[in-house]
Amino acid sequence: MQCHKVDYEIIGHDMQLVEVELDPGETVIAEAGAMNYLEAGIDFEAKMGDGSNPDEGTMSKLFSAAKRKLTGESLFTTHFTNRGHQKARAAFSAPYPGSIIALDMNTIGNRLICQKDSFLAAALGTRVSITLNKKLGAGFFGGEGFILQKLEGDGMAFIHAGGTLIKKELKGETLRVDTGCIVGFTQGIDYDIQRAGNLKSMLFGGEGLFLANLTGHGTVWLQSLPFSRLADRIFESAPSYGGSDKGEGSVLGGLGRLIDGR
Repeated sequence: MQCHKVDYEIIGHDMQLVEVELDPGETVIAEAGAMNYLEAGIDFEAKMGDGSNPDEGTMSKLFSAAKRKLTGESLFTTHFTNRGHQKARAAFSAPYPGSIIALDMNTIGNRLICQKDSFLAAALGTRVSITLNKKLGAGFFGGEGFILQKLEGDGMAFIHAGGTLIKKELKGETLRVDTGCIVGFTQGIDYDIQRAGNLKSMLFGGEGLFLANLTGHGTVWLQSLPFSRLADRIFESAPSYGGSDKGEGSVLGGLGRLIDGR
């Protein structure tokens, strides 16, 4: 496996984007809809498959696309190639606030397991597939189900974490984590779930029924704000279509909105 060697720069703080510099002939693959801007000379094309195997047949591409669909991603990845005669840049960002992690796959054992919506972009040659969680409990209650995303390669890959990024190095310890806060982990980390305390804590503690147990030797990346948590808070704060209005931020609630023209 030999991925294209791309240079990059991560721009911003709370709502980051990654700008990838491509030499003539170099290609980067990205999730559909992740692109922000392109410089002259870069062409893009939606393809079925990640392009890691140039000799892959049509049926193999269809099978790969079907597996991607199981993770909730698009059937296609977009390939951005520098067709010009000088260096050019393309920029990519995630659909919600957070941090971008740049990973040199060659330094982390050439493989990363991550949650199914965290992949953003990678150098051409990176294999983007799925892996099934073999443990029944982790599959049903682990937040991401049986299906996790697997990245394999020896080049640069970029994944996204919601909110603030936390990096933990485990040397045989066990880390207990909210299931939605896991971004990814390297080889050598065992993933399982455990009941979140006693019955009262599980029902009324607000931390969910189960926690993830990460054990072993390797690196774990966590996020402070999973998108599911952000979406739940927005949904809870939004006025319902039935007319219920909590009136947050105003002692007058709906009457205050009526007075000020909303």
